[in-house]
Amino acid sequence: MKQNKKTVPAELSYYGLYLLDYLRKYHPDKVSDKDLIAEREEAATATFEKERRTGGTVEYAHEEAMRILLHGLHFSPYALLREVVENEFANEVAESDHEAFCRKLYPYLTNLFAGYDTSDDTFALSPAHDLLYTELVGTVMLYLEGTHGVQ
Repeated sequence: MKQNKKTVPAELSYYGLYLLDYLRKYHPDKVSDKDLIAEREEAATATFEKERRTGGTVEYAHEEAMRILLHGLHFSPYALLREVVENEFANEVAESDHEAFCRKLYPYLTNLFAGYDTSDDTFALSPAHDLLYTELVGTVMLYLEGTHGVQ
């Protein structure tokens, strides 16, 4: 991910670096969103400082800062795609190719993901999650049939 390393400002705090690493793993489409990273980093740091000033423990202040930092990012469409590939297409996509396959396919799935409100941190527990999983299975199947000439 050479291009993503260029987006890393040298002055990121712990929260900024944590968020950047989290985005690389679970939301690769957001890694280059410098505004998102800066806003969340600033809000998390401010939350931590506020909680400490008002007598909160370090643990509680950190927990609140992380809640702010990751709000709306708990569900990862990219991670769901990886899960679908690993669980449903282990015979069609070699394990060593899973990551490259997902990175290649992911940009083409924006319309599919746009049909679901995945910003709710409880989306993974909803019936819509199961429907999205099923739609992803079908989409990956169609993609594989198209790219590999499967009849």
